[in-house]
Amino acid sequence: MKVLLIKDVYKLGRAGDVKKVADGYGRNFLLPQKMAVLATPGAIKTAEHIRTKAAEKRVILNEEMSVVAKALEKVQLTFGARAGETGKLYGSITSQEVVDALQKKTGYAIKRQQLDMQPLRTLGEHTVRIRLTMDMIPEIKVTVYHEGEAEPSLPIEETAPKAEEIKPAEQPVEASGNTEAAA
Repeated sequence: MKVLLIKDVYKLGRAGDVKKVADGYGRNFLLPQKMAVLATPGAIKTAEHIRTKAAEKRVILNEEMSVVAKALEKVQLTFGARAGETGKLYGSITSQEVVDALQKKTGYAIKRQQLDMQPLRTLGEHTVRIRLTMDMIPEIKVTVYHEGEAEPSLPIEETAPKAEEIKPAEQPVEASGNTEAAA
């Protein structure tokens, strides 16, 4: 089935494009959601008009969302989870949990469908992409650490080594005028 896209559709195309799609996808999803119309000769004549209108809307939306994208790129989320010795989680960190933590931390309401991720099932640092618009996809860092350990995002205070930890060759020599006392 050939359809003319009225709206931008993720992983399919932009508004005004004529695409060939599976019959069920077109009939059961694109047409009822008013994302596309059948590509008849009359509809194809309006394709250029649809493209220009969609481009204008896309520019306005990108300007509005650029502030959100800049704020989201700075976000780093951390999750404590139970894991085995190999680093594999007993459960997983789902997209809904990431969305809830993101909402709590930033205040932006993101839908879980906007996240481009599979459930996180291993310890470590992961990158999650958020689809705000077709052109704007900021990335956030999600760190999963072993539950019971210190949270990795907290800065670790470096302390000076204790006197017992310093090897005899590394012990500082006092700069004093009396060299005989040091020997």
